[in-house]
Amino acid sequence: MRHIWLFALAAGMGILSSGPISRARAAESLQLHLRSRVKGADGAEYTVRNETVAWPAQKTALILCDMWDNHWCQGAARRVDELAGPMNEMVHAVRNKGVLIIHAPSSVTDYYKDTPQRKLAQNAPFAPTPVPLSVLERWGTCWCWPDGKKEGVLPIDDSDMGCDCAQKCTIREAWTRENAKLEVAKDDAISDNAQEIWNLLAQRKIDRILICGVHLNMCVLGRPFGIRQMTTLGKQVALIRDLTDTMYNHERPPAVNHFQGTELVVEHVEKYWCPTLVSTDLTGKPAFHFREAPQPATKASP
Repeated sequence: MRHIWLFALAAGMGILSSGPISRARAAESLQLHLRSRVKGADGAEYTVRNETVAWPAQKTALILCDMWDNHWCQGAARRVDELAGPMNEMVHAVRNKGVLIIHAPSSVTDYYKDTPQRKLAQNAPFAPTPVPLSVLERWGTCWCWPDGKKEGVLPIDDSDMGCDCAQKCTIREAWTRENAKLEVAKDDAISDNAQEIWNLLAQRKIDRILICGVHLNMCVLGRPFGIRQMTTLGKQVALIRDLTDTMYNHERPPAVNHFQGTELVVEHVEKYWCPTLVSTDLTGKPAFHFREAPQPATKASP
């Protein structure tokens, strides 16, 4: 009966088993269409640069940032829950190709303290980082604040914390674990600690990072496993731009709708930090689109 109880516990925590990596799986590569924005040497406006690359799956990790089970902002919680199902499909696709999945639900990793996935991250042998890790603290982890020498000012005003609900929500610690729609497989890792994650990457000789989750203007950029820290450490990083969201109130500058605000932050990332791609590259399916977001414009019939 014990094995039945353990299976039920694992299922309740969203933790599932996965099989060994085959030789064919080890040879898999990810065909990515990366988009970045480049400024001309003469100071001209940024121009879009598209590039197609092949990333070896075995040298790539996917980090899922702060996809919690709840949020203090009801709108944010609703969008994360909508995002979680399609994200899980994408996770399943890249996991099957041999990509290391790192679940990073900040400040609630203790929920998983007795799982092998948590211990996998904790037990990776120590590896020194090429530059010191950030030790500044914010919201339960270390934090990488904007660097004025590296990036411009964020294009959206999130100084009110970004609740976009008609009746503003009360800020509180609403999360307890990762969203249950995201399955945690046997070979995944769980951590919100920069040194642990660096150790894992070094152990497996991983030098490429895919990242998705929330919220782009805050945690995806600033967490100790986020875009700023990982690019500073010398990793090749790419944001999955359709599987993210921002904390942005459309009443604040630049007074665009919530989803346009997200697009502006994506452009900011492409200018200053790393390229982006859409999940279609990983799943072969259409890119994710929030139900509340304006539908993309379509060309008129001839």
